[in-house]
Amino acid sequence: MKKTIILLLSFITAVSFAHEFWIQPDKFIYKRGQTVNLRFRGGENFTGKNWTGNKEKVQSLHLYFDNVVDSNLVDNLTNHKGDSVSFAIYEEGTAMVTLQTKNSFIDLEAKEFNAHLQEEGLNEALEYRKANGDTMKKGLERYQRCAKTIFQIGKNKNHVFKKRTVLPLDIIPDDNPYAVAKDGKFKLRVLFQGNALKNTKIKVWHKANKKVSVDDYETDDEGEVKIFLSLRGEWMVSCVKMVRLEDDPDAEWQSYWGSLTWGYY
Repeated sequence: MKKTIILLLSFITAVSFAHEFWIQPDKFIYKRGQTVNLRFRGGENFTGKNWTGNKEKVQSLHLYFDNVVDSNLVDNLTNHKGDSVSFAIYEEGTAMVTLQTKNSFIDLEAKEFNAHLQEEGLNEALEYRKANGDTMKKGLERYQRCAKTIFQIGKNKNHVFKKRTVLPLDIIPDDNPYAVAKDGKFKLRVLFQGNALKNTKIKVWHKANKKVSVDDYETDDEGEVKIFLSLRGEWMVSCVKMVRLEDDPDAEWQSYWGSLTWGYY
């Protein structure tokens, strides 16, 4: 299906709706003191393009390292569209960065909106529209991005990957992806507003040797999902949660687009 694309963080109805949005480090494994370069990407097939947002479009941008949470990382951004973030960490350990955007707005014709809900596995919203005779109504949706990346500095590991973050939609590995000894099963939990997000469609992306694969999973009643993890290339796990808005005069739905990235180079 050809979708309409919305450029990330724009408040204008656009020509195409960019699906996944993720944080893309220039690499995932650094030496102590090396510069970490993070870009924000949006689009399809785990390739995408740089975002079109800037500092004004960011609700929060946090760095988690060991027992420290730095909420001032947003100060590294400017008002230039498509800006990125660079910094260095002078201790060894596992690090994590989260980005939550401010709301953007999408306005889709009924047929496109219904197809959008079906493709993303947003069955509750689709069933609500069917039950209430709304399938011929336009889709008026506010959305925000909840992106996270985990990367490694040196050899020492820590448990920062397990921390609950400020993200309303949060994907949390059960084990440190940089402490896994061999290929095999890997468990993640998905939380929405701090509660397990059960029976929800999850997309798992793997990029290696210039090839990208994607598989669909579904969380269980505990909000957990097990995937097969290969210790090569880079990974992204993504999902969407949509809720009905009751008191918003301009939109009927609010969606949260979550992602988690990590990799082995």
